[in-house]
Amino acid sequence: MTTNPWAVFLIAGTMFAFAPAGQTSAQVTQEPLGGQPPPGSMRSNVDFDYQIKYQRAFEAMLWSLPSVQVHGGRVATIDGLGLKDNDILAMSGPATPKFETWTANSSTPYIIAYTDVKKEPVVLEVPPAGADGSLYGQVVDAWQMTIADIGPSGVDGGKGGKILFTAPDFTGTVPPGYIHVKSPNYRIMFGLRSVRAPGKSAEDAYAYSRRLKMYYLSQAANPPKQNFVDAVDRRYTTLQRHDERYYEYLHATFTYEPVRPQDRHIMGLLATLGIARGKPYNPDDVAKRAMRQAAVDVWHYLQERFDNLPRTMYFWPDRQYVPLLLPDKNRGFSYEYPDRIDVDGRAMAFFWCTMAPGQVSDRPATYYLMAMADNQGRPLEAGRTYRVTVPTNVPIRQFWALTMYDRATMAFIYTQSMRTTLDSYGVDKMKQNADGSVTLYIGPVAPDGLEANWIPTGGKRPLPAFRFYGPDEAFYARTFKMPDFERVD
Repeated sequence: MTTNPWAVFLIAGTMFAFAPAGQTSAQVTQEPLGGQPPPGSMRSNVDFDYQIKYQRAFEAMLWSLPSVQVHGGRVATIDGLGLKDNDILAMSGPATPKFETWTANSSTPYIIAYTDVKKEPVVLEVPPAGADGSLYGQVVDAWQMTIADIGPSGVDGGKGGKILFTAPDFTGTVPPGYIHVKSPNYRIMFGLRSVRAPGKSAEDAYAYSRRLKMYYLSQAANPPKQNFVDAVDRRYTTLQRHDERYYEYLHATFTYEPVRPQDRHIMGLLATLGIARGKPYNPDDVAKRAMRQAAVDVWHYLQERFDNLPRTMYFWPDRQYVPLLLPDKNRGFSYEYPDRIDVDGRAMAFFWCTMAPGQVSDRPATYYLMAMADNQGRPLEAGRTYRVTVPTNVPIRQFWALTMYDRATMAFIYTQSMRTTLDSYGVDKMKQNADGSVTLYIGPVAPDGLEANWIPTGGKRPLPAFRFYGPDEAFYARTFKMPDFERVD
């Protein structure tokens, strides 16, 4: 047997041969097929700490949008307006630009409340729908997923009643006489609208809303006097912050609520940003800088997505209108499928909308269409004036309304007149065309003699929304088509 004087070592899959003293080492003649970047390649970033924190902050914002919206509303209501859990914010009139939220309705008053079922179950008493009025809206969990519809098509069936909301870990007994709803999360909220009955006034709708009650189950034998707050004339902003403050809200909700199995992966990534359960919010300076830039970039990213929507998302193939509600393939808003979560789709749906229903039917009772461009396909621009003619034969059983939003915020636009909406109830006050149609204008300045037909845009990039209440079959069959906006300057 001959002894090989060469010493051979295998390190990390690579063979190294060392010659004995006085002999020349053999040259490496081959490399493994993998295990390292291609020859000549370079790292793309010299600061991996910032890069990783930026990437995770960007994805975390897209992932968490619906939930942080809910928490932002909670902060605005409890810290901003001074309400407590189970207090009810009941507006005495339709929303104005002071209600700073996404694509709000300005035709009916809002009713909002927050509570926390971690302490104990909570009772919501709903009045029956009838000659005095009705309620329409949802109760949502911390992920802004509807856990109970309220009103004639809701869990109460329009009959009213006592709805009992319990925590995900509730193991007690539900007393008789309650409609039981078990929440997947601890903090919940409701957003309702008081719909006036035929022959009733806005004041009647407000009075009807004050028949709601909300209290803890332990108080059921002797419920406390309900505390109502009217914020119709107060500045009330639930819009999320597109800077590093967004992640404070993210921390506040995701370190408090139960972690869902589908979110465990990203909860692990959040620790990189100083967001971890059982620990205070403590991002370092690099994380704060990365979060701020990520929040800015998410805004630009989603705006760009809306500027380039596929034509399949448009209501009419040859018109420029997109539905406000963008449900997933199951007609809901979780965007969760057996094999994936469509994070981008969910983020887009909630970027310009809030408090979506649990399910969207093929023919809902109301339909909202957003004008994305003019009749030439050009995106609507700030500072320009546009017009649109509403035909006399709009196939609706109730009424239509045109509401103006700022494309940057998706909220109402502050102007001197504070006007946000024109609707078919006010047509008699407008200048009508010879055939009974009415031409509406949007822009920074009213056309001469047409102030009653005009909604100011305040120099903002406009996002017009047509709301159709009680659409007929001709609407859903697409045999009726709404004209597009035309640029007039």
